[in-house]
Amino acid sequence: MDVSLFYAPLPKRMQTRYKDFLFSAGLRDEGDAEVFALMTDDEFRVVACGSRAGHTLKQFAVSPDLEGEGAFATVLSELLNEASRAGITRLFVCTKPKNRAMFCSLGFFPIVETKDAVLMEDRRNGFSDYLASLPRFEGTCGAIVMNGDPFTRGHLHLSEYAARHCDELYIFSVSEPGSMFSPEERFAMLQAGTAHLKNVHVVRSDAYLVSRETFPAYFIRDEQHADAVKADLDIELFRTRIAPALHITKRFVGEEPFSPTTRAYNERMKELLPECGIELCEIPRLDAISASRVRALIRGGKPEETEPLVPETTYAAILRHLNADA
Repeated sequence: MDVSLFYAPLPKRMQTRYKDFLFSAGLRDEGDAEVFALMTDDEFRVVACGSRAGHTLKQFAVSPDLEGEGAFATVLSELLNEASRAGITRLFVCTKPKNRAMFCSLGFFPIVETKDAVLMEDRRNGFSDYLASLPRFEGTCGAIVMNGDPFTRGHLHLSEYAARHCDELYIFSVSEPGSMFSPEERFAMLQAGTAHLKNVHVVRSDAYLVSRETFPAYFIRDEQHADAVKADLDIELFRTRIAPALHITKRFVGEEPFSPTTRAYNERMKELLPECGIELCEIPRLDAISASRVRALIRGGKPEETEPLVPETTYAAILRHLNADA
């Protein structure tokens, strides 16, 4: 049986066979894969598969008839070789805990695990090196994890409140691509917008916090439960690996009246963070200010209407972004 590489989008007939095979294996297609490795039989039926979305390997399945025959290793090898040719220097896998030993035997190392999922990467010291790159401080340390797409007066309000309620504040700038501004633009906006807060330290989250890329849940068929699995894994990584290393004892969030997913994530943090000695501080958000509203105004050709909603530094960044795209 041969393994063939396909690049998105899959041919329609092969896409149907691929999705049907995933479904038969209890998996679902998250729809973001860029590369597929598909093993087919003589009748071109999919009997083993895997895919890559960015830096993440996912959606592995093997027909029961081929288990123990090396099909999984063959599919994985094809994807590893393809990633190498594409210049991708590190890879992640998020899978069920029962698959941990199998991926360990093939060169992956666990980062964090919950009862439903384990996150792994192909570098032994990848996460340790990331932690070592972050500054350390004395006193009461707090943290905000912020996407800031873009950085609004609401984000500034949260940052200023948090800075007043701890000695040193880490703001983790989410490093995955956003819906409008690049990770580099968002990081720069966050730095500029908080430059007057001398105890604030803006750092990159790399691929480890609130990352759709490294926290897939294709192996959870129910999407609502999948969101809960991803939230638990993200919170577990923060509370058991990041917070202890940086002596973080407070995490600050704004109230979330609009997004059910974010609201559920905040509620779950309220349950889990105190178990590790971390206080969750939830503050009211500023009325009528949201990053989604700012993006809508920009997309609607009304960037001038964003000026009251964002700091001066962000407004300047919005104008630069629009001029660059012109």
